[in-house]
Amino acid sequence: MLCCYSCSTKFQLKARTMQRLEGLKAESPQFTLAGEPFRILGGSVHYFRVPRPYWRDRLLKMKACGLNTLTTYVPWNLHEPERGTFNFQDQLDLKAFISLAAEMGLWVILRPGPYICAEWDLGGLPSWLLQDKDMQLRTTYPGYVDAVNLYFDKLITVVKPLMFAEGGPIIAVQVENEYGSYAKDDKYMPFIKNCLQSRGVSELLLTSDNWEGLKYEGMDGVLKTINLQRLSFGAIQHLADRQPDKPLMVMEYWCGWFDVWGENHHVFHAEDMLAVVSEILERGVSINLYMFHGGTSFGFMNGALDFGTYKPQVTSYDYDAPLSEAGDCTAKYQLLRNLFSHYHSEPLPEVPTPQERRAYGPVFVQQHLCLWDSLNFAVKPYRSERPVNMENLPVNNNNGQSYGYTLYETTIRSGGVLNSRNNIRDRALVFVDRQSVGCLDYKTHEVVLPDVKGERTLSLLVENSGRVNYGKALNEQRKGIVGDIELNHTPLRGFIIFCLDLKPSFLKRLACSGQWKTDRKSLSVPAFVQARLCVDGPPRDTFIRLPGWGKGVVFVNGQNLGRYWFIGPQDFLYLPGPWLRSGENQIIVFEEQRLDGKIEFVENPDHGKTIDVYKLPFCTLL
Repeated sequence: MLCCYSCSTKFQLKARTMQRLEGLKAESPQFTLAGEPFRILGGSVHYFRVPRPYWRDRLLKMKACGLNTLTTYVPWNLHEPERGTFNFQDQLDLKAFISLAAEMGLWVILRPGPYICAEWDLGGLPSWLLQDKDMQLRTTYPGYVDAVNLYFDKLITVVKPLMFAEGGPIIAVQVENEYGSYAKDDKYMPFIKNCLQSRGVSELLLTSDNWEGLKYEGMDGVLKTINLQRLSFGAIQHLADRQPDKPLMVMEYWCGWFDVWGENHHVFHAEDMLAVVSEILERGVSINLYMFHGGTSFGFMNGALDFGTYKPQVTSYDYDAPLSEAGDCTAKYQLLRNLFSHYHSEPLPEVPTPQERRAYGPVFVQQHLCLWDSLNFAVKPYRSERPVNMENLPVNNNNGQSYGYTLYETTIRSGGVLNSRNNIRDRALVFVDRQSVGCLDYKTHEVVLPDVKGERTLSLLVENSGRVNYGKALNEQRKGIVGDIELNHTPLRGFIIFCLDLKPSFLKRLACSGQWKTDRKSLSVPAFVQARLCVDGPPRDTFIRLPGWGKGVVFVNGQNLGRYWFIGPQDFLYLPGPWLRSGENQIIVFEEQRLDGKIEFVENPDHGKTIDVYKLPFCTLL
């Protein structure tokens, strides 16, 4: 059979000794690598969603499952958080991740974007692009082109030594991502192609689209691939008809699906998945499992959907993948391993031992600091006559605020009807003299304010719940208050605006302050609360649960684990063992609405009510 694992290793050794004269080719119905027939058996793992100490474990499990190729996206917004400031270190050490794949005998398909979708905030595009009010993302708009060129200047210098032609494991590079479903500028994809080739990328170039996106005209020398979950409507034949006499590849075989807040957890039953994968392989088609291991959208990095209704995604990116969020080998993994073993001439490597987990005893809130007192440790507030969206605030070296919360305060002299005019992005808690009076969001545009005498302070704590990552609405993803809000039909003016992006520097100032209180009677929300977890022996993975709490964010030893929300479906947060230490560990929770005094730890997550994605209408998965 094609593409045995031992052949993959042989190809690497042979290619190194022949100076990599011939890489991955798509010049006939069968891929060739180093001049030999080759089938891609791939899986997606995102290094930015997996704690670095676990990269090796996840890739060893990929190898043991019988896959021969790793695919990964590259998130621009993490690697260039401020314009011209790049980060390819530590958790974002892309070179180390790809080199580790090579060490394990895995080839690599790189998906560098600049747009990646990935259920990631703004599809991986940095929010500072939106400071330009005329910005047209994913087009040849000059401001976007200039930013992409500067980013690719840096990115390609990092990955070029890892290309096949240079002796590295990268055998193919994807040009942008699913552009056929966006298709706003015919000149854009040729521009991205040139961005790669003009900087010395000579490996096979690919595009990746769903059924709808395949309608978009292709580019010479760039192979089309398809993304799908089921084989309805002749999807594979549709790809073959669009591209005769070329290798067929499912670049994203969706072996699960992601979740949004307020809906059920998506599952794709292992037997249903296996039937489709088996048929794909029987047809001689190459495949990439998306996701092989989903991991976690730590921090504020989750994306959102908006096809008429805004739906932010949850923190967990478990995806019902073959490897769970915590790296467990699921029933899907075992079935796939058995299937892929038939495509190898030698036994597969042993599966690594599972990571140990531990249900630590519950801990209790010891100290608290209300939101209003925490403002003393925020950056200097900005005064503006009109509301300013978070991306255009003069913070972070004038790159604006990307994530978290923004507090807007102004003076009012009467009660009445506060109308957001649908200018809240995405959710605002409303206070008068620091007393809660309601909430504004996409569904609720009005709050009645109590009658007041004299001057009162109106406060709106606005949360960026995640920028849309897919669809036509990318250019409209500015957050905070994005236009006028009115009290009794009169626009409010004279704002003081606080940036509360909850970065490590802010948390450090907060933790070291002497203003924390211990009296539970004085505890009021929104608030930061502290607890201590004592770990005996080596730290182990665990899951945090917050029953009785409302909505907020959890930080452990300064690491942002992500958001929780009582509406579910997710009612846990994954806490990797490497982020704990033996002895005392600091837990800080920012709670918006209500809190219980207890934080629990469990060994296994409960995903709540489920829904089978295979029974959903086909259009809902596009």
